[in-house]
Amino acid sequence: MIKCKTLLVILFPMIALSSHAQVKLATGAKDRASWVKALQRIAYPVIHNLANNTLQKNMPLEMGPGYTNQVKQVTYLEALGRTLAGIAPWLALPDDNTAEGALRKKMRTEALQALANAADTTGPDFINFDIPAGQPIVDAAFLAHAFIRAPKALWEPLSQKTKQHYINSFKTLRNRAAAYSNWLLFAGITEGFLLSIGESYDPARIQFAVNKMSEWYVGDGWYSDGEKFSMDYYNSFVIHPMLVDLLKILSDNKKAKKEEYDQALKRMARHAEYLERIIAPDGSFPVYGRSMTYRSGAFQALAQTVLLEQLPEHLTPGQVRSALTQVIRKLYDGNQNFDRNNWLVLGFNGHQPELADTYTSTGSLYMATLAFLPLGLPAENAFWTAAPAQWTSAKIWAGKPAKKDYRVAY
Repeated sequence: MIKCKTLLVILFPMIALSSHAQVKLATGAKDRASWVKALQRIAYPVIHNLANNTLQKNMPLEMGPGYTNQVKQVTYLEALGRTLAGIAPWLALPDDNTAEGALRKKMRTEALQALANAADTTGPDFINFDIPAGQPIVDAAFLAHAFIRAPKALWEPLSQKTKQHYINSFKTLRNRAAAYSNWLLFAGITEGFLLSIGESYDPARIQFAVNKMSEWYVGDGWYSDGEKFSMDYYNSFVIHPMLVDLLKILSDNKKAKKEEYDQALKRMARHAEYLERIIAPDGSFPVYGRSMTYRSGAFQALAQTVLLEQLPEHLTPGQVRSALTQVIRKLYDGNQNFDRNNWLVLGFNGHQPELADTYTSTGSLYMATLAFLPLGLPAENAFWTAAPAQWTSAKIWAGKPAKKDYRVAY
């Protein structure tokens, strides 16, 4: 009987996490290995199939109740852009002789082939941006964000023909207006990417996004998503990460003051504090608001704050790594969020299509990769070498000292 229980704990570690006392914190090397394993499991079906021109043949087409888009026109771009936006920093690391390095090199090679295939107008996996729909504005932005995050790994190696296809495709989006919400950043960051590579760009789309986000800042690390505030994870899904990276491009190109970028960065770091605090001792976190089928994508702002090495002083690399590792394990160690071919399924913790939105299809779900941005830090970085540590919620629920939280003025 003892052997059977031991085996269950080994095979299904989350069964053993019913109380904080049973959570075992691993070394940074083991944590990183588990992150790589989870990211590879999530991203492989998208990247590998598109690299082999079988994405449209093999990707399931599951849609949320009352789905409102033409799924075949948008879901494949969703899958490509969102997957690459999350894995880009990892793919940008230099090659090495480790097992992880070999996997990374293979996935980078396939990602470049996938981008070429998606741009091949005669191929079975050609992805057309120029359709009578607004959704490509969204997912072109995630693809542009991937290029911004890893220009030397994902943009520069592309053929001139493939590059020109994406440049032209991004420019076709100007015949459509972005929704009066976080969508303004989608339109803005695509133009920001064009600016970053020396292409002609639309400054109005950029400036409108930046100006409205400034107006919609409500304080203490929170932006309103449009004129009315929504309590959801869009500050992390989209707003902070895209605004920070867009302002970095503008600042680098003398189109905005560096102080604007610095302020946005501080605001994102403040929002990251909230995200760290909501991770419960067992790795669970609140499920509220729109788009919860994006799962771990809810932690993009915290992940990007780590990637930029801008964590507030009281959040140690060890505690943030331990917290995010617990989230990743809870969501992806088991099989509940994957089908038999490892495609993500509609839901949050299992197949729960009733939780999906009217704009959600299989391709939408790959926002999940956005929590994995810290893999863009090399294995010797302090985030990965620091001793494991309890995070804020784990400390408090264990009755240990923790920092009291107060609002900030910036």
